[in-house]
Amino acid sequence: MALGLSRLRGRTSAGLPRVVVGACIALTGGAVLGLLTHPQNLSHAAGYQYAAGLLLAIGLYGSTHDIDFAEVRRSLKVVLVAVTVGVLVKASLVATVMVLAFDRPEYLVLGIAVAQIDPLSVAATQKSDRVSPRAKAILSVWAAFDDPMTVLLTLYFSALAVRYGAGPAGDGSVVTDTATVFVDLLLNLGLFALVAALWWVAAAWLGSRGPARRPGARPAADVVALALVVALILFAAQDMMVLAVALTGLFVRLGRFGAGLETAVALAFLIASAVLGVVLASGEVFLREGLVLGASAFAAQLLVTLLISRLLVRPRLTWPDLAHLGFGQQNGITAILLALALEPRFPGTVGVVGPAIVTVNLLHHTFQWARVDRWRGDSSTGPEPQHAATATRQELKPEPG
Repeated sequence: MALGLSRLRGRTSAGLPRVVVGACIALTGGAVLGLLTHPQNLSHAAGYQYAAGLLLAIGLYGSTHDIDFAEVRRSLKVVLVAVTVGVLVKASLVATVMVLAFDRPEYLVLGIAVAQIDPLSVAATQKSDRVSPRAKAILSVWAAFDDPMTVLLTLYFSALAVRYGAGPAGDGSVVTDTATVFVDLLLNLGLFALVAALWWVAAAWLGSRGPARRPGARPAADVVALALVVALILFAAQDMMVLAVALTGLFVRLGRFGAGLETAVALAFLIASAVLGVVLASGEVFLREGLVLGASAFAAQLLVTLLISRLLVRPRLTWPDLAHLGFGQQNGITAILLALALEPRFPGTVGVVGPAIVTVNLLHHTFQWARVDRWRGDSSTGPEPQHAATATRQELKPEPG
């Protein structure tokens, strides 16, 4: 199984990321299964919410686990604005379009749910040699950090939607009270602090910190890290404590078990895609709303990229770099899992988000294909070959301030 899932990395001969192709196959298989079995109220089945939280926790930990802090430091200001102000602006733009177009308060939540960039898809598409290392680093870190930000916004803004009468009474599967939001935030921080303290004590006791590391300490520390992370994910999935999981991914690394994490994330992506297909087949699909949602998310990424690049990036990004970031919107595991998690509280969520995910990814790959084709036919786009090395070195210099 691990060997088979490892083949999802990279691209097919047609240029599509294998992970996206695998997710499409799983989605189709789930839809066929749903049409054949006609499951009723799958989103209310026993264990459904816990399974959705478990898959979401695995995906979030994977998205923050591989963040390279050296890349973050090189473009710290840009990354911080992108994953804070940028995510908020994107979510606000998409949510505003959806609420104005359809006059339904719950679409405030749906707009936020697709505002993130899928890090698994981004990792499979960072291949162009016409894009600077700096632009690739910005998009990679942006995609990794905005996943937890978007999850938190979605879960917490669902309280606002419920407060203003969106959706039926539901089963309490998402945050429904403003006071609960702050309590949940404190519990997340407390859980993270506990895991971080246990990890620090264990690492110090095993001698994996400091200049005098004991022989064999790192493998032992990896085992402890794996045990802590597995326990955290199993516990956090019960109450959607996603912030604790995302923060833990930044500080508790799995070392030699990192390859297994990649397999777990890929498997979670395939399972989530299959479940999405089952839920879509057993419910109503809202194509018009999904098309508007997907197109809005794609356009919002382009607008935010232009805003950030004009105000913050020095030296200015080249046109290939701008296109790489502006057309970088992709949706994957996080958007799917958020839709599955919100379905019990807001019936019909999957019927809107499903088509939106397809719309976003079709737009992304269409623009990527057109962009690559243009670059191949226009040698004047981007830095000249003799200046490419100089441009790259300038772009990798740390920004002042």
